[in-house]
Amino acid sequence: MILIKTFLFFSIIVIVVIPFLTVRWKGVVVFSAIILNSLFSGYFAINSLIGQSFNFTLYGSLITGAIPVQIDALSGWFILIINLVFVTGGFYGLYYMNVYNKEKNMLTFHGIAFILFHISLISICVIQNSIVFLIAWEIMTLSAFIAVIFESEKTATIKAGINYLIQSHISIVFLTLGFIYVVYKTDSYNFTAITAYTSSHQNAASFALFLFFFVGFAIKAGFVPFHTWLPYAHPAAPAHISGIMSGVMIKIGIFGILRMLLLVKTNYITIGYIILAFSVVSGLYGVMLAIIQHNLKKLLAYHSIENIGIIGIGIGIGCIGMGSGNQILVTLGFAGALLHVLNHALFKSLLFYTTGIVYQAIHTLNIEQMGGLIKKMPQTALLFLIAAIAICGIPPFNGFISEFIIYLGLFQWIQNATLVSIIAIILIVISLVMIGGLAMLCFTKAFSIVFLGNPRHNFNHEIKDAPFIQLLPLYLIALLIILIGLFPKLFLSMLIKPVGLFANIQQVAYSPFSSQTFEALQSISWLAWGFILLVIFIYFLRKLLTKKQDVVISSTWGCGYIAPTAKLQYTASSFVRTYSKLFSPALLFVKKEKDLSGVFPKDGHYETHPYDKIEKWFIDKPLFTLKSGFNKFQFLSNGKLQFYILYGVIFIIAVILIPVLIEIFVYFIDYLKQL
Repeated sequence: MILIKTFLFFSIIVIVVIPFLTVRWKGVVVFSAIILNSLFSGYFAINSLIGQSFNFTLYGSLITGAIPVQIDALSGWFILIINLVFVTGGFYGLYYMNVYNKEKNMLTFHGIAFILFHISLISICVIQNSIVFLIAWEIMTLSAFIAVIFESEKTATIKAGINYLIQSHISIVFLTLGFIYVVYKTDSYNFTAITAYTSSHQNAASFALFLFFFVGFAIKAGFVPFHTWLPYAHPAAPAHISGIMSGVMIKIGIFGILRMLLLVKTNYITIGYIILAFSVVSGLYGVMLAIIQHNLKKLLAYHSIENIGIIGIGIGIGCIGMGSGNQILVTLGFAGALLHVLNHALFKSLLFYTTGIVYQAIHTLNIEQMGGLIKKMPQTALLFLIAAIAICGIPPFNGFISEFIIYLGLFQWIQNATLVSIIAIILIVISLVMIGGLAMLCFTKAFSIVFLGNPRHNFNHEIKDAPFIQLLPLYLIALLIILIGLFPKLFLSMLIKPVGLFANIQQVAYSPFSSQTFEALQSISWLAWGFILLVIFIYFLRKLLTKKQDVVISSTWGCGYIAPTAKLQYTASSFVRTYSKLFSPALLFVKKEKDLSGVFPKDGHYETHPYDKIEKWFIDKPLFTLKSGFNKFQFLSNGKLQFYILYGVIFIIAVILIPVLIEIFVYFIDYLKQL
């Protein structure tokens, strides 16, 4: 209790002091606060994963009552991931934000928001009171909003921030309705009331209650079709905020779903199929939209939706296991999902950080203007490549481990499945295969167009890599990506307690990291690393043998025609042209053409801009219809004072007459009943 008070007091002091510090010290103090907060919360998190749960009560108010706090294994896992991403992102942000040193006021707001963002995410993981949970959720939403709109002078940034803020509050509405229902039925704000009520009412009401919570958390997680805020907010934010939002903020939606699975007692098999349906659509649609993006950050944002889908597939498999009493399925499903939460936090934050370095080097995120950056930024290119391979689920990196475990869950499920389940499993396996294949296509395009080939645009300034000190946290993330791929058993062993919560046992009876299945997984990882080491050995052997030979550098054969301009290279659009034509029914492009007549049009111009069909159908069209409807009443606002007075008189008359009419109506109904 004393530690909690000290933690809160320290955080308040730092927030109060930040406005009075010089620009140089603002970042240092903010990062120091993040370090100390991470050490404090990390102590409890690590102990919870070892097996010690923490339950204590904080002073509340007359409304909330005492506020219960619980740090169990699930909280601990997410707290460690949050701290890891915030520490690496905070250190990276110290150098990324140097170019904004003149924006003293914005840096002040940014620093305060950064600390509140961290504290609120940790608080959400441990609070067990619905009112305080919603307050922490709102603080997280507002602090993220302030962080997103740092470059508030840009119209697009403000629009993205407002879009995020509105949709986040739709999420809060669903969560609030769910909590209100529980309070109405139980007269308690504590999370234990959710379990108590649904345990005795496992009917349509508890099922609907879970769906309300699921929608609220799914909006934050970015499941399709609740994802439309995400591709705008991520590109608008500074790179370290983009990495944190993708790495941990959308995962707090996953945490909420997992927490409700532990609290709400309902039909888990049906819930599992629903989550699987949303997840498969999210995974496929996210990667399909990512491939056609020209903005590098927007490409990564859509890949966040894809990976949320992969995590959701693992959760869905685990739910099927909970409903059928299959502990093997529970273990594989939730172990794969929880490990992928960590893996995605690592490689996606690394991708956003490297993209931020590219942006500050060339001042654009348009992939069509990039090319040849590997010669200028070799370290950034290497780090981006490691993260790209990992996100594609290719061994021997971490993405392969978690996706392989999810595949194992599907293969385990099929052994005792009904005909309907077998059809569902086959469709999910095909979807996962397509997601992996399309992800490889996407990042082959991204890496090759951005870093390989020749520059597609002549920049009038020097392009160079970031200093090593800024790249240091990126190398740390890359090291963790490699270590998880090399030694998965070490990291999977940390999941015994979190997965045990869903299997409802202290020690998981079956786990992928203590069986022959795991040995196969380990063998694949080591063989892949053996292949990499063989390639490195051959490379250095060749270099040694050709050391004394003359090296002649010349142009490659140009098929009889040497390209006079770098513009004749593959562009981001032409690279995926075949894909775009194949999947055109699911994709939407806005085209701009100018003077394309002739073989070599002198002033010809052609460009395409991808757009989200779901956003067009579910956001744009309803808003357009609503706006058109309101416009029909525009005649009421005519600027004439006598009409405004008339409106007031009509309103007063309506207020007086409506209760009278209701009373007459009730009297008439009673009279009819008597007849």
